[in-house]
Amino acid sequence: MSTPVGPYSPYIIAEPFVFLSGQIGLNSNGLSGDIKTETAICIDNLNALLSQLNLDLTNIVKTTVFLTDINHYDSMNEIYMEKFVTQRPARSAVVVKELPIGALIEIEAIAKIN
Repeated sequence: MSTPVGPYSPYIIAEPFVFLSGQIGLNSNGLSGDIKTETAICIDNLNALLSQLNLDLTNIVKTTVFLTDINHYDSMNEIYMEKFVTQRPARSAVVVKELPIGALIEIEAIAKIN
């Protein structure tokens, strides 16, 4: 899980939901510059935040994916489907000009507390 790169909370609880701030593909090694790796790390970072609340990816009901290049869409989907195996949340995908610190992808999520 990466440290926030801005003045925001990683998540806010508004029962029965948890709103998770956008996660980029940043880990202790920095950004990889590879969409598949960054997608996996984004989702792992979301899962790490959820685990602090004794939740996991199956609790996510909605994601928004921000991509800097629409040509990354298929590669992102490949990893997304590997991570969200049994229950895929509702999702929006948006292409943006840039993301913080040069990330290729950012994913925000809403999870439901059981």
